[in-house]
Amino acid sequence: MSTPTQKPAANREIKIFPDVNAIAKRAAELIVESAASAVAQNGRFTISLAGGSTPKTLYALLAAEPHRSKMPWDKTYLFFGDERHVPPDDPDSNYRMANESLISKLSLKPDQIHRIHCENPVEKAAQDYEQDLRTFFKLAPGQLPRFDVILIGMGDEGHMLSLFPGTKALQDNGRLVLPNWVGKLYTERVTITAPVANNSALAIFMVTKADKALALKGVLEGPYEPEQLPSQLLRPANGKVIWLVDTAAAGKLAPGTAQTA
Repeated sequence: MSTPTQKPAANREIKIFPDVNAIAKRAAELIVESAASAVAQNGRFTISLAGGSTPKTLYALLAAEPHRSKMPWDKTYLFFGDERHVPPDDPDSNYRMANESLISKLSLKPDQIHRIHCENPVEKAAQDYEQDLRTFFKLAPGQLPRFDVILIGMGDEGHMLSLFPGTKALQDNGRLVLPNWVGKLYTERVTITAPVANNSALAIFMVTKADKALALKGVLEGPYEPEQLPSQLLRPANGKVIWLVDTAAAGKLAPGTAQTA
């Protein structure tokens, strides 16, 4: 009996790049393009940042020329998709990495930076960040925020944001932001929910390294089982998702699944 596979979405692109530097360069180009379009349409640009080594390379590019001058930084608002339960100066903090590689190199006003306050208890941090999103995006009950761009990485077991396989935050219950206990790491996280991520205009997945090859194949080619592979939850109905993957991560994909950039 053959394994059922997903039908590729029309609003999904999968591109293979030689390495992390090429991925970061393409992501920077996409962000610059999206920022220009968003500012022209709405007078501002909103982006949800991610943690990890690949985004760190990307942030360094955005903070340097030629991308720095192309970005409308005075109209850009920074958010975060998830955060570890640590203070903002902790080495494991997503905010700290983004601050060191990007934010500290820019002249942004405090109201342009919306971090998750994980120095607080996780439930309070989640509730406060949800309220921040509701206030900034002027949301009525039942509405979702819409980021112009959301950056997302994928773990070697298929998690995205801090939505890990089998964890409670996969069942969002209408919340925008949730605390999430991750037993395999014995830690608490705070994460936006899948519906929030799915409401973004453009989602950019960045995936590198051979240890993610099997999970990537499962996410893109396997049956739809997001409890096992939460990255499958990213299926925007009114947006686009672009997968930027390196040759190592793409090593097990079937011919035709992705295009070489």
